[in-house]
Amino acid sequence: MNDRNLTMLVDFYELTMANGFFENGRGNEIAYFDMFFRKVPDSAGFAVMAGVQQVIEYLEALSFSEKDIEYLRGKGIFSEKFLDYLRSFRFECDVWAVPEGTPIFPNEPLITVRGPAIQAQFVETMILLTINHQSLIATKANRIVEAAQGRPVMEFGSRRAQGYDGAVYGARAAYIGGCVGTACTISDRDFGVAALGTMAHSWVQLFPTELDAFRAYAKVYPDSCTLLIDTYSVLRSGIPNAITVFKELEAQGHRGAGVRIDSGDIAYLSKKARKMLDEAGLDYIKIVASNSLDEFIIRDLIMQGAKIDSFGVGERLVTSKSEPVFGGVYKLVAVEENGELIPKIKISENIIKITNPSYKELWRLYDNESGKAVADVITLHDEVIDDTKPYTIFDPEQTYKKTTLTDFTAKRLRVQIFDKGRCVYSSPDIDSIKAYCREQLETIWEEVKRFENPHNYYVDLSQNLWELKNRLLSEQFNK
Repeated sequence: MNDRNLTMLVDFYELTMANGFFENGRGNEIAYFDMFFRKVPDSAGFAVMAGVQQVIEYLEALSFSEKDIEYLRGKGIFSEKFLDYLRSFRFECDVWAVPEGTPIFPNEPLITVRGPAIQAQFVETMILLTINHQSLIATKANRIVEAAQGRPVMEFGSRRAQGYDGAVYGARAAYIGGCVGTACTISDRDFGVAALGTMAHSWVQLFPTELDAFRAYAKVYPDSCTLLIDTYSVLRSGIPNAITVFKELEAQGHRGAGVRIDSGDIAYLSKKARKMLDEAGLDYIKIVASNSLDEFIIRDLIMQGAKIDSFGVGERLVTSKSEPVFGGVYKLVAVEENGELIPKIKISENIIKITNPSYKELWRLYDNESGKAVADVITLHDEVIDDTKPYTIFDPEQTYKKTTLTDFTAKRLRVQIFDKGRCVYSSPDIDSIKAYCREQLETIWEEVKRFENPHNYYVDLSQNLWELKNRLLSEQFNK
């Protein structure tokens, strides 16, 4: 999006470890790291992958300036040989990722980085920062869009976002998740996310009367006029004045666009407003609702028969207010020693924190009759799921429960985005990512997509990976 050098946006331990690897002669040892998450926000059934394009931009731009070198020298803990290494630093890793817009599930290797230990470790923070944030907002946006049941949802949260980039990239992620546009103008300029918006209450207040304000706006925008009708009173003045102006536009050969309600009992007011507009022969005028909305409020408004044609959703979307953390982590899973792959595992008394070891592949299995995704399978990297033969999957929480698939298609979910530091992936444009997301979500069962108590989607380990994990656990416990 811009020319900022974000190389130094790292946790300081990435640098202390890098210096330590270098000083111990281990910086060029090949390591494998997986980025994955453990729990879907809002207790939802799935999440939406987003942020890959920004990861690519970051990795392509990695370089240390003289200013960076001088700063590090000033800390007094980094060797001069290490600082000289940073001067000529060039990213040389292989990277695989799940494409943006893909529905994703806990414990799946969304991104794998393979390369020199210094480099593969160093990129941890920015990969997590980027994927965690955008996947969080894309997931929240999709929930809100689902709640709207086909009514357009606009992202209106820039002023409440957590920082500049939270607003800009939040708008991008919300668009991937299904929003039709954003109030954030810079996201339109840089990403092509349509900028939308009309007026604030201050516009109405600046004129002698509400009617004057509406007429002035209609004069400037006669064919796209949406009027904010709750500055004073929706029913006593807002709607009557809007009707007057829309009728004046009709007499001039124009058609107004809509009215927006930003406060009050939106269900009640929208029904009254709809009735008044229809009785005035203005059934084509749309009603837009805003004001601290989320998926649950929108669902309730629709259940209550609110006459709303589209929604503007702000702070609760762009901050994912109900659960504002996407808990992605980045863990070492393997190293290479003399050309041999050595799997690594992290063990914890907290079972959820025990990792899946080794270099892996991620597959999605689709039922051929319904076209729906029935399970994801994590395998070792050199395993291939043969969809011409029956395949048995196990419930990850109740391993005695198993299902054997016969008529299915197996697809690899990840693509390679870097080969020895060279980008080999052409990122789709934002509209293609959004369309892909919509298509992929059609393959997810409705039971998985429901808000409360969603069906537990299977993410299984292949038999070989399961046996490897249990062998490593046994070896560690028996030491």
